[in-house]
Amino acid sequence: MKKLLYIFILLSFACKQKVQQPAISISLTNGQKSLQVKGFDAVILGEISRDSSIEAWQSLIPVYRVPADTDLKSYQPVQPGSYQLKDSSVIFTPDTPFVKGQNYFVRSYNLSGKTLGDYVKGSTRPGQLHFTDLIFKQ
Repeated sequence: MKKLLYIFILLSFACKQKVQQPAISISLTNGQKSLQVKGFDAVILGEISRDSSIEAWQSLIPVYRVPADTDLKSYQPVQPGSYQLKDSSVIFTPDTPFVKGQNYFVRSYNLSGKTLGDYVKGSTRPGQLHFTDLIFKQ
């Protein structure tokens, strides 16, 4: 009976306690030629900076061009470019300059803040990604 009580207490804490993901912010820098992204956890940036492949950075901070039909946003190719870690921010410089007047977006995946209760209630399913699109214009 005591074990059952401990399990119930642990599950109730797991269902209520959330870890908040820091707010991600973006801004144009370097004469509006590059994009600066701030707000990622230092541990995540340290781990991903060890991998020099462009795919690793694109999986963390993909940059896309907003299409004319915004229903097709999720089907756009990733904007090619280079990523550089500078202090606690990431600088993205596209291979071709951002087009003046064109909207772009950064897809920020929310990988934390989910609880066991979210899965039990069905509001979150394993493998389901939650993201926020941060839109910017050159």
